[in-house]
Amino acid sequence: MLTIHVAEASPETAVVADGAQLAAVGPYETLAADHPRARVRRWPGILTPGLLNPYGPELLEQAYHPDPREADRLGTEPVFGERARALLAANASARGASARRGVQRMLAHGTVAVAGELRSRAAVDAVRGAGLALAGRSAGLPGPASFSPVPLVLLPGLAPGRPARFAVFDVPDRAALVRDGASTCVATVVGGRLVYRGR
Repeated sequence: MLTIHVAEASPETAVVADGAQLAAVGPYETLAADHPRARVRRWPGILTPGLLNPYGPELLEQAYHPDPREADRLGTEPVFGERARALLAANASARGASARRGVQRMLAHGTVAVAGELRSRAAVDAVRGAGLALAGRSAGLPGPASFSPVPLVLLPGLAPGRPARFAVFDVPDRAALVRDGASTCVATVVGGRLVYRGR
């Protein structure tokens, strides 16, 4: 089934998803007229190609992402350093579960691609399972590992025939996205599937 995704602040950049591929990209009015039977998903903010997070190894292999049941003991934010190493060394299932929770946090920040060499099976499986694209990265990274890295790295533009991979941020324009960061994400689509939807 065809689905049109359109965001309020960027109606000139709507997309038609046909399964895992983009069938069309353009102004909403044109796409709606060309595809009258398509389901329509309306979002606040702007529709973008989604973000590349350059900190794959740091966030998925070197950080421990607590289970909600561990919040009273470990908090809700990722744990780094010696404590993370101890938690990740506990057993293989802890590494896999942490990596999957880390990927979910990435999706909640509009990440559709991850950079950096992933060496652990748990991280690779979590990334592949979510359908995130993998990319190389430059040697020098600008800042500390973050789900909302500075600067934000948007993927190349959306086009028909490319994977249906994009994110929507509840901001009025790209300048506001840069200022307010990736935590403004309201929806992430990977492979044509809505993998994150804000509340």
